[in-house]
Amino acid sequence: MDNLREEILQKVKEYYILNHKNNNEFIIGDRVNYAGRIYDEHELVNLVDSALDFWLTASKYARDFENKLAKYLGVIGALLVNSGSSANLLAFSTLTSPLLKERAIKRGDEIITLAAGFPTTISPIVQFGAIPVFVDIDLDTANIDISNLEQAISPKTKAIFIAHTLGNPFNIKVIKEICNKYNLWLIEDNCDALGAKYDGRFTGTFGDIGTSSFYPAHHITMGEGGAVYTNNPLLKKIALSIRDWGRDCYCEGGKDNTCGARFSQMLGKLPFGYDHKYIYSHFGYNLKATEMQASIGVAQLDKLDFFVKRRQENHNYLSNRLQYLNDLFILPKATQNSHPSWFGFLITIKDSKKFSRNEISEFLESKNIQTRNLFGGNMLLHPAFDTLKEGVDYRVVGDLKNTNKIMNDSFWIGVYPGISFKAIDYIVDMIDEFVKSC
Repeated sequence: MDNLREEILQKVKEYYILNHKNNNEFIIGDRVNYAGRIYDEHELVNLVDSALDFWLTASKYARDFENKLAKYLGVIGALLVNSGSSANLLAFSTLTSPLLKERAIKRGDEIITLAAGFPTTISPIVQFGAIPVFVDIDLDTANIDISNLEQAISPKTKAIFIAHTLGNPFNIKVIKEICNKYNLWLIEDNCDALGAKYDGRFTGTFGDIGTSSFYPAHHITMGEGGAVYTNNPLLKKIALSIRDWGRDCYCEGGKDNTCGARFSQMLGKLPFGYDHKYIYSHFGYNLKATEMQASIGVAQLDKLDFFVKRRQENHNYLSNRLQYLNDLFILPKATQNSHPSWFGFLITIKDSKKFSRNEISEFLESKNIQTRNLFGGNMLLHPAFDTLKEGVDYRVVGDLKNTNKIMNDSFWIGVYPGISFKAIDYIVDMIDEFVKSC
């Protein structure tokens, strides 16, 4: 049987070379995607290896991934989940646990966040019944504007929950100082920034909890998947409980009685000796990923440093090529003291514009160059907010002028490792062609 398994896995390697490996050079007119999966035979071999075991739910590959990710980031624990959105939900829900006593987030408490970004940074706040407080962003970095941040803080403020936009770290030094000053939790939505560093340390590890996404567009992929990580043992314990149905038990799948007291405890108002595997200390979910997803992630993690390096190289090359158009565009700037792990290259049309964002985006798309807006732009203007009332369900600090600017005048293009310098030259040529036609 072992020989047969080895033969199968060897055939998978051969199949990868025949069917998946692509050494084609970029040809003018080829589609330039904003993102994509980068993989080799190792991902396929791991995937088939896990399928042959047919355990399906999280097991050895999941444990291996969690341990490797935690070691890579330098944190005490990482928990694998089924998406980055679930990671954000789990991170926020963890901070609502009664085990946190007076620091637990309660309904009606305020959470500082951004309207410029992805909805699932905001959704857990609203769904729980807390109050999101929206502040503006800085145009150069597309990250939180720290100049008026303290104005957003009230006696009800419990946390700051924001993302490192497009892989560019926000000003962690100032944010951490404010969190320490006002005793606030910090959740780092690190979904677009895995591998980025601030002051020599990985983003996602400065806050109380960090989150990642492993959707195909992100820095590494499992197809679907995400992670929550922390250096706080209590938060890790709570997050594990909430991820796994809210149970008090911490046995791994397929194992029983890890605590040695499965039938000899009394918790809550349950009868003495009630089976610990079915005692629930939180209102939780099932947010676990599968073993097959984890097997892909284990192979992807080995490539992360290379992926980050290529993203940085592509971003720098594109930035240098476009500098001659800085009278028309605001080009992205890395946050001071940071080493971004760029997710995309954001371009904002200056106020003296001769054309609209949609016009240049439509032109580039017609030339087979994918573009994306900065996600929801201003989330407050989306139909999801139609039933919410400002001043009751959410607060806004300032006029969100820059948020609206990016909503109307910004788009981004890809810098992922699958894009070559030749493809970037083509992007620049097409932008140049469009500008000259205006």
